Amino acid sequence: MTDHPGLRTRIREDIQAVFDRDPAARSKPEVIFTYPGLHAVWMYRVANRLWRWNRRFSARLLSHVARQLTGVEIHPAATIGRRFVIDHGMGVVIGETSEIGDDVVLYQAVTLGGTSLAKEKRHPTIRDGVIVGAGAKVLGAVTVESGAKIGAGAIVVRDVLAGATVVGVAGRVLEREEHHDTEVSVSRSRGDHDSTVIEVLVDRVQDLELRVNGALPSATRNGEDTFVAGAGI
Repeated sequence: MTDHPGLRTRIREDIQAVFDRDPAARSKPEVIFTYPGLHAVWMYRVANRLWRWNRRFSARLLSHVARQLTGVEIHPAATIGRRFVIDHGMGVVIGETSEIGDDVVLYQAVTLGGTSLAKEKRHPTIRDGVIVGAGAKVLGAVTVESGAKIGAGAIVVRDVLAGATVVGVAGRVLEREEHHDTEVSVSRSRGDHDSTVIEVLVDRVQDLELRVNGALPSATRNGEDTFVAGAGI
């Protein structure tokens, strides 16, 4: 993460970052006036300066106002780098001890949350160039290394290697791209008993939903198929 530039420089970079990462962006007025994620980032930058100037109440009050206006909650003590983009934004939560590098993108409903009540480093560290998909939860003092991608809805409670792609409730690592050459190595997490149980339960719930909503055969009694009526029947 680079040093702190001037506020005007950051504002110009934030606008350009939106154009670089959102193909729906068409003009500067549109981006400046209609992107709540951008508004949340700008209000955070002011609140963060107030926090560092030891004007803690003013910083928290501005953060609260930003939450009401944009649907994005960023603690003013969080550390956020340059060209940070929050796309769509609604429901994003960034905790107090979170650290976010440069060129990071978060989509809607992402949580960078804590798992400890102690006054210590308890929120994630997100390195440069990371993308976190919609609804993903990164919890605890874990580190997501540069260039990693967190899939939509994933729950991450362990460190993620550089260039890795993480998906699923158990946060399984699917693959990691090596940066020093073109080789792609595949690394699968060992998992544990709890994650296996969760996966089985999720699969069972999905199967039951299909039966309820799609009128699929649910059982065979005395040689005859019995059906669960779908919602539209």
